[in-house]
Parts: sequence; structure tokens; C-alpha cells
Amino acid sequence: MSDSRGHDHAHSHGLDGPAGSANRSRLGIAIGIVSVVLVVEIIGGLVSGSLALFADAGHMLSDLTGLVVALVATIIAARPATDAQTFGHRRSEVFAAFINAAILLAVVVFILVEAIERLASAGAGGVQAPLMLVVAVVGAIANTASLLVLRGGAKDSINMRGAYLEVLGDLFGSLAVIVAAIVILLTGFERADSIASLVIAALILPRAVSLLRDVLRVLSQGTPRGTDVALIREHVLAKEGVVSVHDVHVWSITPGSNVFSAHVVVERRVFSENRTDTLLDSLSECLSEHFDVEHSTFQLEPEEHADHELEQHR
Repeated sequence: MSDSRGHDHAHSHGLDGPAGSANRSRLGIAIGIVSVVLVVEIIGGLVSGSLALFADAGHMLSDLTGLVVALVATIIAARPATDAQTFGHRRSEVFAAFINAAILLAVVVFILVEAIERLASAGAGGVQAPLMLVVAVVGAIANTASLLVLRGGAKDSINMRGAYLEVLGDLFGSLAVIVAAIVILLTGFERADSIASLVIAALILPRAVSLLRDVLRVLSQGTPRGTDVALIREHVLAKEGVVSVHDVHVWSITPGSNVFSAHVVVERRVFSENRTDTLLDSLSECLSEHFDVEHSTFQLEPEEHADHELEQHR
């Protein structure tokens, strides 16, 4: 029979802490910067007649919306786990990232339609390149400042990564507008403004798709990116006393917060010699150190118990 002390074992690193508070502060600062630049770009686009500035402003608006959603998500995610939400509320970050991706895709469609219409029209329209250039330079400086603020949290949270990638796209967008403005100033080729808009759309699309793919992987409870389940089995089977492993599940609460569970069949002497605690500690440490698993659960079973289970899978 299985030892109740070793029947279920969890290993956790905590789901919130100083990092969550730091991320909220980063998002607050970035929201302030983006809000100011958004107003500047809208006014600049209206006055200069630049479609590229409008495109960048539209992208900036999506970023502002995404940053606000991200801030709300980090606040919700910081709430403690309850009986109704046993893993806490960190999955809210994934839903926020999904909203960000949807906004980005909508912006891409808008830019494409407007740019194609402008290029197909008989006249490109008067574009005030000097003003266009000044506003784009201001935007580039502001985006760089926002990136520096957000960079610290981008590696640990899909929500923060989404916000970081949005601002990074804005920076490239501002650079595209700068190039277009210089081309117009030097050559008078005003369609460079519409071409820059298409460049901005091309910059947004891949990261929107990538973010959406990561979100869908989490929501479908797919195996986390880069996780080798076969290798995990090998590590578990290599532990002394382990006979086999089945019902293996690996998924993510959010990317970077991986969860693992498995039924581990062990030799009877592991129970008779009271070595269940030692084995569980060894398994949990292995999953944490080698596979970046934040929370692991193992059900230890004697060999004869495995025969009683109606359904097993790898």
C-alpha cells in the first residue's frame, strides 16, 4: 500500500512576491510615457498629414490599452490562492496577453487598409516632413525609455513580455517614420510615408502571432515550449527504487510557471524502509533544477497497486 506521508508531494517557489510589485511599478511608468507620446503623435499626424504617424499612433493606442490591461492583470494575479482558485489568479496574465494579441492584429488590419488606399490614390497628399520627423524622434526617445523600464520584468512574465514587445514594436515603428521623413525631405517622395506604414504593420504581425501562439499553448494545456517529457521520464526512472512512471502531465499556469504531476511506481522496500520522503524530495529537486518546474506532484504506488488502475497513459 502507499504511504500517506508520501502519497502526494508538492514543490512550489511561490506565485507572487517583490517581482509582482516591481512589475506594477514598471507598467505604471510605461503607461505615463506612452500616454504622453500618444497625444503627441495624434496631434503630429493631424497637423503633418502623415499616415505613418497615424499608424504609429494607432499602434501606440493598442500599446496603451495593452499596458493598462497588463497592469490590471498583475494586480489580479497578486491575489492569493483560494479554494475556488487553487493556483491563484496568475492565469489572468494569459487572458491579458490574449487581449494584447487581438489588439495588435486589429491594428495590423487597419494599417494595411489605410496604407494600400493611400498608395492607390492619385495623389499622396501633402506631408509636412519636418514636423513628421520631430514627432517621430520624440516617439523613439520615449519608446526607448519605456523599454528600459519594462525590460526587467519581461523575462519572467508573459504579461510583461507582451507589454515589452509592444513597446519594442513601437520603437521600430518610430524609426520607420524617421526614415520615411528623411526620404521625403531629401527626395520629395511622399509615398514613403505609406510605405513606412506597411513596414510598421510588418513589424507588428510576427510578434502578435507569436504572442497568440504562446497564449493558445497555455490555454490548451499543451506541453511547455522546450520541455522534453521523454527526458523527464528518464530522470524519474533513474531514481533508486523507481520501477515505472505513468499518467505524466506537464503544463503551464503561465509561461515560466510550469506544473508537473505523475504516478510513480516504486519497489515495496521504499515504503517498508520509510524512504518515501527522501525519494519525493529527490524527484522534486530534479524537476525544479533540470526542467524549471515550479510545482510538482507525485503519487507513489507499490508495484501491485498499478495493476488495479483501470486506465493508464504515458
